[in-house]
Amino acid sequence: MGRRGKVGGFGPAVWVWWLVSGPVDFRCGADRLLVHVREVLGCEPLDGSAFVFRNRRGTRLKVLVVDAQGVWLAQRRLHHGRFVLPSTNESLCSLSRAQFAWLCAGVDWQRLSCDTSSLGRLV
Repeated sequence: MGRRGKVGGFGPAVWVWWLVSGPVDFRCGADRLLVHVREVLGCEPLDGSAFVFRNRRGTRLKVLVVDAQGVWLAQRRLHHGRFVLPSTNESLCSLSRAQFAWLCAGVDWQRLSCDTSSLGRLV
């Protein structure tokens, strides 16, 4: 039986990462976040995008992805410090794959160069 989907890992293939600028209530589950994406942000969650939400304190992130098989909801928490989040008036900010990786690592991704090939693989 052969593998299907993304090569070299599991999980959905994400085309665009959207960082939601305003904080959300982290008691929300996948269904309530899907309603937020559709009604508040006016986006369609089935387009291959990942939506990154933050809590009020900036210490946790939730990533929501919808694919053909179902819904993925992941949470990331920093033990020390806060995630570096942009100060913008727009409701969504697009991220590259590298920027998303730096954001999850707790690094100030806005000050980094886009060329991360010499850094090796992030875990």
